[in-house]
Amino acid sequence: MRSQAEESHPDLRAALDHLLAAGGKRVRPTLCLLVGNMLGAPLEKLICLGAAVELLHTATLVHDDLIDGALLRRGMPTLNARWSPPATVLTGDFLFARAAKLAAETNHLPLMKLFSETLATIVNGELTQMFGSRGLISRDNYYKRIYAKTASLFEMTSKASAMVSPTDEFTVETMRDFGYQLGMAFQIVDDILDFSGEQSAVGKPLGSDLLNGLITLPAIYFAEHNPEDPDVASLPNGGWTNVENMARLVDNIRASSCTKKAMIEAEGHIERALSMLESLEPCPERDALESLAKYIIDRKI
Repeated sequence: MRSQAEESHPDLRAALDHLLAAGGKRVRPTLCLLVGNMLGAPLEKLICLGAAVELLHTATLVHDDLIDGALLRRGMPTLNARWSPPATVLTGDFLFARAAKLAAETNHLPLMKLFSETLATIVNGELTQMFGSRGLISRDNYYKRIYAKTASLFEMTSKASAMVSPTDEFTVETMRDFGYQLGMAFQIVDDILDFSGEQSAVGKPLGSDLLNGLITLPAIYFAEHNPEDPDVASLPNGGWTNVENMARLVDNIRASSCTKKAMIEAEGHIERALSMLESLEPCPERDALESLAKYIIDRKI
């Protein structure tokens, strides 16, 4: 990943160094390497694919932070906190381009098509969230939103790793479903932590999604059980812009059982993911994938 800016403008190299220094869980390239190694994929292709996936993810975060006006990411200043908006946008564009270049180095045309389709899904999901999701209490909208935002990239990573492996279509589809289930659970847990996590660990105000008009699964559960709550009733009419009312609603959601109910849904996705692995031969990589799946619902940040 670091080598992608070696011959570029010094400020681009500095930006990439800054982004990589911020760390991150690297769950997606871990998923890529474990699936591919389990299925016998060439290591050089997996390294290119894993780096491509993580650069794509990093590029989306650069643009997301600019759109949201976020000044911190993983406890470090975001690029847009240090640079102008045009420079931040161009850096994100550069990362998208380098991610595509790395994906192309796998020399696998169907993978390239999948990679580009996934990027289109992510961007379309962001636009849908921006223009059609504020204040909307809808499970269908929520599930489509978290698929586009998160699960689609997990799904692509797991499927693409199988596609470059010497395996059959059934296994490719099994790995696609495995990645999908992991991604759905990952985002649901993120949304739970937005209410139940420690603010210092999460790195943003608790309930920040709700304060931006985005109704996530814990809030949907609360709305379904408390439809007459005045703060809930105000959401479709722009009530999420009232900071005092939303702070009260966040407290009420935190005090309810709704985060636990959302966690049960996340655990259901992980159970389905683990069932996908049962058809595969036991090996250290399969064991590690099981551990990765369990980590997703056990993590605190």
